Amino acid sequence: MRSHVERHLVERIGWLRAAVLGANDGIVSTASLIVGVAAAASGKAEVMLAGVAGLVAGAMSMAAGEYVSVSSQSDTEKADLARERAELEQSPEFEHQELSRLYQERGVSPATADEVARELMARDALGTHAREELGISHVTSARPVQAALTSAATFTAGASLPLLVTFLTPVGRTMIIAVTGASLLFLALLGAIGARSGGAPVGKATFRVFFWGALAMAITAGIGKLVGTAV
Repeated sequence: MRSHVERHLVERIGWLRAAVLGANDGIVSTASLIVGVAAAASGKAEVMLAGVAGLVAGAMSMAAGEYVSVSSQSDTEKADLARERAELEQSPEFEHQELSRLYQERGVSPATADEVARELMARDALGTHAREELGISHVTSARPVQAALTSAATFTAGASLPLLVTFLTPVGRTMIIAVTGASLLFLALLGAIGARSGGAPVGKATFRVFFWGALAMAITAGIGKLVGTAV
């Protein structure tokens, strides 16, 4: 008999979220910064300096933000697990009844739910309650370091794209058009890749990323043009 191995897309949710967020933020924030500075009629050296500074600061900010945020989630998960472990030690029968009720609410008969709960708790009581009662599993559990590194790396990759276009084009209207057009193309590709990786509708995700990226760059360019100074 051939073994059947299933690969569920939800297993990618942790790193995929951080990757898409990082790359998207890298493209949008750096391109918006470049367009805003270029719209203020700055020289190319100033535009490049602003872009590089935005890349470095953004990558560090993304890494720190993701680490702090996901660490908070991890701390909450650990606190819940510690509380659940104590409850299992103090009131194992009550926890068994609680698990049985969860299965009954999903349509399992009382006798079967009671037996399933008893067998699963005999094998791994804490893991079973973490999964069924708290919604914590190895797939969705928080990974702060992975999220931080993924966000920093993908932000840097995303920010490098408009920076490269900036380096290759003359300052002024040409740079604004080139950076804007290329960045919107990069965003559309990112939306399509992220959607395909996560098994989501490609068209909807591509349009969503494209629209909000265009809006962010338009607002920043308008501010840069209005005040006439680097933003």
